[in-house]
Amino acid sequence: MTKVIQGFVLVDAWASALNNAGVQTSERTDNIVRTKVFWRAREAYPYVSGQAWRYWWRMTLAERKGWELSPIVREKKIAYTAADPFAYPDDDIFGYMRAPKSKKDSEGKKISGQTVTRLSVLKNSPLISVGAHRPTADFGTFSRLGDNPVPYEHEFYSTVLKGMFSLDVDSAGVFKQVASAGSQHLPDDFEVAPEFKDKCAKVDDRFVLNSDIRLERIRDVLEVIPHLAGGAMSARHLTRVAPSLIVLGAFSTGSHLFSHLGTQVNGLAALHIPALRQVLDDYEEDRLTKVYVGREEGFLDDQRDELASLASDYPDKVVVTSVQKAVQGFSSELPSLVE
Repeated sequence: MTKVIQGFVLVDAWASALNNAGVQTSERTDNIVRTKVFWRAREAYPYVSGQAWRYWWRMTLAERKGWELSPIVREKKIAYTAADPFAYPDDDIFGYMRAPKSKKDSEGKKISGQTVTRLSVLKNSPLISVGAHRPTADFGTFSRLGDNPVPYEHEFYSTVLKGMFSLDVDSAGVFKQVASAGSQHLPDDFEVAPEFKDKCAKVDDRFVLNSDIRLERIRDVLEVIPHLAGGAMSARHLTRVAPSLIVLGAFSTGSHLFSHLGTQVNGLAALHIPALRQVLDDYEEDRLTKVYVGREEGFLDDQRDELASLASDYPDKVVVTSVQKAVQGFSSELPSLVE
């Protein structure tokens, strides 16, 4: 049975410039920094790339959970990690592709390095503005006493960003040697390091880490969510990138069920609670855990009563609490998912 953890977040990006597009060649000067936006129906939507969000996540895991991150190997124009999901949990959870350049042996014959690929266990969308919003231009100067000021310009926005993520429970800590795209996680000549001999089992063509290690890695990924930190221009904008609202649940389907939970009411961001009710009703047979809704006080306060009614109507299915307690509550159910 498929077991997928699904999450939805709202990030209150108040006066922010989290992920910039840099200097554009068509600009009138060389010191204008634009934020990333995309256009839909002739309206601009600020966004943070999925890669940037993953970078914050990975760095927070290293800082708060002590993850030793996989080292990066560079060969001229290509780069790859160690591709060792046993030793490096980020290789396990975030995936990799190692395609080393061909080398020559002592006789001058070309030796091709074996390519190995692991699809990411943790998948995520970009963080996208809930509503259309055109960034504001801000002007400043670089100056010191007695110096001639150097003007510059950058953009920022004030919006609420929405994002989704999923984590495939059955793939965490499971490494295949099937020779097909995305499935050759380990090279043909791979041998388990001595320190992992008693921490994994060989099942057919797969190496499976012990359940306690798999559980710890999944739990770490979730427990750092309230502590996510990062983003560009923090010295001037200091945006909190951890979510102000989160919805968490596990389902026996890989189709993301929380894709329509972000909406606008009277021009302001809101949680689409009728859409969440529909998910709870229509996918009851696929639900593997309670659904946890975490909200920080001061954010979407006008939906407090509506969320209380949701919890009251689904007493055995929904827990409404703070973001931190929602993550902790869901984390307590993880042992039932990891075998």
